Amino acid sequence: MRLSTKGRYGVMAMYQLAVNYEMGTTSLKDIAEELDYSDAYLEQMFAILKRERLITSHRGPKGGYRLSKDPYDITVGEVIRALEGPIEFSSCVGGTENYDCKRSSLCVTKEIWEKINDSINSVIDHITLGDLLDKYDKNLNEAKRS
Repeated sequence: MRLSTKGRYGVMAMYQLAVNYEMGTTSLKDIAEELDYSDAYLEQMFAILKRERLITSHRGPKGGYRLSKDPYDITVGEVIRALEGPIEFSSCVGGTENYDCKRSSLCVTKEIWEKINDSINSVIDHITLGDLLDKYDKNLNEAKRS
């Protein structure tokens, strides 16, 4: 299982919006330049994030994008799921495809996949964009002391 660029880039782009949250909107161009991402790719992701109501857009000379709520109220899990869909380590756990394994009742590995799936979801659902801001500040302060 590997997170695609869409999920990774989406989290980084949302982090940039979190950095600028207090200042208002941020242009797509500024985010693309800061992260060295394609404008077109960001536009595709932002259309999804807007549809999922994680961001809002504003037109005009000072227009751009903004988080729809406080950075401490948006989890990394929400961002990843909006862009990637449900996190499923194995088709036999979670199973959006309604996978029906005939050996499920006797399967000795299913519990392992469930635990891995639950662990991943727990981690991404307990880290907010605000937590990432705090982590950056902490790392910056530690770097200054060194």
